[in-house]
Amino acid sequence: MKLILTNEVSGLGAPGDVVEVKDGYGRNYLIPRGYAMRWTRGAEKQIESIKKARDAREIRDLGTAKEVAGQLGALRVRLTTRAGDSGRLFGSVTTGDIADAVKAAGGPALDRRRIEIINPIKSVGSHKVSVKLHPEVSASVDVEVVAG
Repeated sequence: MKLILTNEVSGLGAPGDVVEVKDGYGRNYLIPRGYAMRWTRGAEKQIESIKKARDAREIRDLGTAKEVAGQLGALRVRLTTRAGDSGRLFGSVTTGDIADAVKAAGGPALDRRRIEIINPIKSVGSHKVSVKLHPEVSASVDVEVVAG
């Protein structure tokens, strides 16, 4: 099955890429979740607009990505959220929360889709979060979660 990706799918490609996948993977996972759309001649014309939107969000080059990674490494991010007496959070910290906290701490504006949380953050304390800035550059951010 030939598809056009509309969102980044790890291990498969970036928005605007035309990929060939198994029928079941495309029909049951990628298309229903909005990660891809069927490839047609009409949809082929939309690839340019998808790629332009991706380029606007993406960090331009490797040098800029390394500079942003340096800024993120030196940043102290503090996130205040509701928690119980035992230090367990009501819910969990999302990538959107982290992106907002980084911006509030004086860091660069990050796309929440670039932030990767390995283990869900459900407790008060210090946690490490990975940010994929460029295909070759990843940064690590220390997020301190405190009860508020």
